[in-house]
Amino acid sequence: METYAAVVLAGGAARRMGGVDKPARRVRGRSMRDRVLAAVADAAPRVLVGPADPAPPGVRVTREEPAGAGPVAATAAGLALLDPDTALVALLAADLPLLTREAVAVLLHELTSTGADGACYVDEEGRRQTLCGVWRVPALRGALAGLASGRAGGLAGAPVRALLGGLTVREVAWVGAGPPPWFDCDTDQDVRRAEEWVR
Repeated sequence: METYAAVVLAGGAARRMGGVDKPARRVRGRSMRDRVLAAVADAAPRVLVGPADPAPPGVRVTREEPAGAGPVAATAAGLALLDPDTALVALLAADLPLLTREAVAVLLHELTSTGADGACYVDEEGRRQTLCGVWRVPALRGALAGLASGRAGGLAGAPVRALLGGLTVREVAWVGAGPPPWFDCDTDQDVRRAEEWVR
């Protein structure tokens, strides 16, 4: 497998769950955040962007500036902690309890076998799950710099589609065994559904 880093975004407001610490919500006894970090256990480094007390062992922790500024600002904060020679990064939401190492490996293979800037899963309706993807770090850094210079407010509040809109993306449909790795939990009902799937 290609060497890669991982940036896990865990700083969302979780408004549809009443503002709870969503990544800390447990699915079958284990937090969603820890499940995502386990799926990228072979990444180096692993960076968590969001609250973490205590910090998971072996994980670098940071926050977006200002806190709550959104996933694009969080992406920038996470990339800032990567080693200078890091070429590939898995960029992941922290509420993906069904993500597996196999699913990450599929994305890495799809990206490195093409000249694309990134590879991400698409759902059954063809919608890109951009926070369940693997990206070339120079392409992401370039997109961040271009977006920051073109917005009056910088990166705070910028939508992910604005960040990734100019990049070439390899779209990947999940055909492996088990449930879709891109399934994210935005509601209590989503958590219950994930618990039905997870082993």
